[in-house]
Amino acid sequence: MRPSYIISLLSVITLLLIGPGCGKRYAPNWDSLDARPLPQWFDEAKVGIFVHWGVFSVPGFGQYSEWFWYWWQSAKRAEFVEFMQKNYPPGFKYADFATEFHAEFFNPDTWAKIFKASGARYVVFTSKHHEGFTNWPSAGSWNWNSVDVGPHRDLVGELAAAVRKQSLHLGLYHSLYEWYHPLFLMDQASRFKTQYFVVRKTLPELVDLVMAYKPDLIWSDGDWAAPDTYWNSTQFLSWLYNDSPVKDVVVTNDRWGNGCYCKHGGYYNCVDRYTPGKLPDHKWEKCQSIDTRSWGYRRDMKLSELLDLPSIIKDMVNVVAMGGNYLLNIGPMSDGMIAPVFEERLRGLGAWLGINGEAIYASKPWRIQTENSTVQVWYTAKNSTVYAILLGWPPKQLLKLTTPKTSGATKWAPVTQTSGLMILIPAMPVSPGNAWTLKLEGVA
Repeated sequence: MRPSYIISLLSVITLLLIGPGCGKRYAPNWDSLDARPLPQWFDEAKVGIFVHWGVFSVPGFGQYSEWFWYWWQSAKRAEFVEFMQKNYPPGFKYADFATEFHAEFFNPDTWAKIFKASGARYVVFTSKHHEGFTNWPSAGSWNWNSVDVGPHRDLVGELAAAVRKQSLHLGLYHSLYEWYHPLFLMDQASRFKTQYFVVRKTLPELVDLVMAYKPDLIWSDGDWAAPDTYWNSTQFLSWLYNDSPVKDVVVTNDRWGNGCYCKHGGYYNCVDRYTPGKLPDHKWEKCQSIDTRSWGYRRDMKLSELLDLPSIIKDMVNVVAMGGNYLLNIGPMSDGMIAPVFEERLRGLGAWLGINGEAIYASKPWRIQTENSTVQVWYTAKNSTVYAILLGWPPKQLLKLTTPKTSGATKWAPVTQTSGLMILIPAMPVSPGNAWTLKLEGVA
């Protein structure tokens, strides 16, 4: 097992002070950190895949199955208590699920190829969820990690290598807090006046992840119980941006303490499934799950509870037209298989992007984001080109666009005839995604 890279808060501060660094330095305060430009690759990527996988994948039950332990032990939700009483013997502990987390069919190269086929440009993988089980050999999580128990494999390391083989960016999800860690409960009892958990667990593991796997993105979560001053978030981010091995490329989100959402950090997640009503003035990302009732895998999921391909594409197009990135989640099974229905959705998305991706990747919001004169249309732009993405087929193949202003230089593709802003669209094959793109050049 690798040594932990830091063992105390003092070590973190030392790294901040002695790191070599170059160019602009970012101080450990939000005014300085928030002024850091977002690395360009993230805005250009537009589409990512979110992967929730852990011990919670073993019971794989109920709404928001990744919260299974909490629903069962703390909230004592009736359906979870009944599930355990019916299916497991008295005295069965949540930790016992870890021995059943075998990941025997986990093939990281197969996963990475599916993610590549989806058209995604980055992958965000769960390194540790709120249950505290780490999918890498964390020195701070003895016998509660994927090498010591369960798969006996470094799941983060294996997937990181496979993802990079496919030329995809690697992101790591990391929960700052853990429901039942004794040190966190001790800090919580002190109303977060002590920082035993942060010093001995959270910060060492974050630095370990950065040093060992060099992620391009850190997707922080589990921060809401305490302010950023408890988590020492600004100190960590200052080191990350100034002196870490990923300082020039790393992207972070906004979940660094209670009150940080939609206010501080790199790009904004705000809340799960965030959907702004108007064009934001800050880069943002929407995380969405194919299974509308859970981020983790559910053995009891129903087809009617899953997003179909047209819904996914409609959601993604809306997000991109509004300047956001789209992070689409799947929950693999505990044995390491991706459910065929999830794979089908991902490959369907990739097929659509293979044809229409020019309107998505590296695009920018246009002066008007949407209109609904004939069918709903979302606009994106790239340089002097405008893309009109139709979410539905116009009646009699006649489309009216009221927003673009034409000139003698206006060109339309794949349009055969135009009459002002009335466009006669040629007959085209049915699209499984129920969305088509018009490329407009010379419009204002």
